[in-house]
Amino acid sequence: MSETEAKTEREKFLAEMQKVAAEASKKTPEELVLSYKGVPYPSSICSIETFQALESLEAREDDVIIVTYPKCGTNWAIQIFHEILFSMQNKEVTINQAMIEFGKPEKVEYLKGQPSPRVFSTHMFYDHLPKSFFEKKVKILLILRNPKDTAASYYHFSNTNPVLPSFESWDLFFKAYMEGKVCFGSYFDYTLDWNKHVDEENIMVATFENLKEDFKSELQKISDFFGLSLTDEQISLVESKTDFKTMKENSSNTHGKHGNVFFRKGEIGDWKKHFTEEQSKELDAKFEEKLAGTKLGEKINYNKYCTF
Repeated sequence: MSETEAKTEREKFLAEMQKVAAEASKKTPEELVLSYKGVPYPSSICSIETFQALESLEAREDDVIIVTYPKCGTNWAIQIFHEILFSMQNKEVTINQAMIEFGKPEKVEYLKGQPSPRVFSTHMFYDHLPKSFFEKKVKILLILRNPKDTAASYYHFSNTNPVLPSFESWDLFFKAYMEGKVCFGSYFDYTLDWNKHVDEENIMVATFENLKEDFKSELQKISDFFGLSLTDEQISLVESKTDFKTMKENSSNTHGKHGNVFFRKGEIGDWKKHFTEEQSKELDAKFEEKLAGTKLGEKINYNKYCTF
C-alpha cells in the first residue's frame, strides 16, 4: 500500500468514525448495546452479521493479532506494530485501525483482499475468534493491565466515547464493571478465558505496566517472538514514535477529532484517584476469587500495582 493509498484509507476510516459517533449520540443507553454469545458489545460498531461474516475470514500464517480487554493498551500496540513494520519495510502496512469485530459485514471481503502483513486487533474472547486463526497458528500478542487502572480508564472512556453507554457517576460505573455489565463483558471472565490458553506456543503475554516501565526490553521481546529482528537503532526509533506523549499529540491524525478520547493519561496508579477503600477491597476480593494463582493473574503483578 502506497503512502497516498494509506492516507485515503485513513481518511475514509476517520470519516466513518465521525458518522458512527454522530448516529450513536442519538441512541438510548439500551439501544447502544447488543449481545453476542452472551457478551455485550456496542451496537453502533458491532453487529451479529459482522460476527457471522468473520467466521469465513481466512487467516494467514504471517498475520498478527493484538488481543486486549478495553483500555489495556490496544491503540498503543497497534501503533507499535505499525512503526515496527514501517521501519523494516519503509512502506505503509496493512493495519485495520478498528477491532476486527467493528464495522459492517462487507469489511471481511476487504480484509481478505489486503496484502500481508495484516495486523488485526480484537477485544473478543478466545472462543469467539475466527477458527482459522488457531488452525494457522497465527501469532497473538495478549496485553494485560491491572484491573483497577483498567476500570478508571474505562470509566472515562465510556463517558467520552459516544458509542458506549455513559455513567452518571464513578460509583455506578464501578458497580457495572464488577458485575461485567459493561461493553465487552467482565474483565475477570475475559482474562480467565485467555488464561486457559496461555501456554499455547503462538501466544505471547505482555503487560501495560512492563511496557511503560521497560519499553525497550519489552519491545525486544515482542520483536523476537514475532521474528522481526529489529536492530537497536530501529527499536530506539520505534520507541521515539510510540511514547504516550507523541501518540497523544498525533491522535487527531490517527483518530480524528475523537483522538483525545483514546489517549487520556496512559498512567500507572491513576485508579487511586477514583477508588474508595471499600471499592478497593471489593475488587481485591474479586481478584482473589477469580485470578489469584492463575498464570495471567501472576503476570498482572497485582500486589505491586493494586495495593490501596
